[in-house]
Amino acid sequence: MAASMLRRRTLVICDIFKRISTRKTPHSANYLNGLLLQTASYNPRPLNRNLYDPYIPDKNSEETPEWQKTSKYDNKLYGRYGSASGINPASLWPSHAKLDKIIAEENEWQPGLEVMLNNIAARQKEEAEKRLAKEKIIAANMEKMPKMIADWRKEKREAKQKVKEEKARREKLLAEARERFGYALDPRSPKFLEMVAEIEKEEKKKRKLMKRRLREEQAGVPFTPPVSSALDSKKA
Repeated sequence: MAASMLRRRTLVICDIFKRISTRKTPHSANYLNGLLLQTASYNPRPLNRNLYDPYIPDKNSEETPEWQKTSKYDNKLYGRYGSASGINPASLWPSHAKLDKIIAEENEWQPGLEVMLNNIAARQKEEAEKRLAKEKIIAANMEKMPKMIADWRKEKREAKQKVKEEKARREKLLAEARERFGYALDPRSPKFLEMVAEIEKEEKKKRKLMKRRLREEQAGVPFTPPVSSALDSKKA
């Protein structure tokens, strides 16, 4: 430690001489003397390390802080004073339980080369299997792509046709309402809604009769229209 301090002072003095040699002022001599006096009067604080009478806390005393009774502090004392600390080095060695815990942590966070290679191989195998499964799904979807496109186009055509039919039916109902009442009706008016309900009821009755007629024709039974339907046809 003394040699280190002497080397440091020497470097400081050399640095001072270099700075003074570069300056050309009339007060260079006075400046040099002042720095030399300041450097010579420097007295560093001594290290608090008494090897002859070290401070060893009494663990049985209540005045001793708890942190000075720990094994961590014992390690610090033995590292500072060595055998003068009066601490048995064997007591600083971790217990079997702690040593097992340290070994388990090392095995978990710092596995051996063989374990690391096995982990890398397993991870690569898992990634290859995932990639292969993904490629199979993509291939299967590509095979279904033409049918999916055809179904999508069919749905578009059906939706377009349905909108067209709804528009035509709406125009037909408006024309029929104009013909029945002699003036245009608001589609939201009660009269128009009532007329639509009557027309839907008649259409439902006609569909029901049509299904009955088809069943009777398939069974070979002559079709007999209902009485109400016959009277309606006579009135018409």
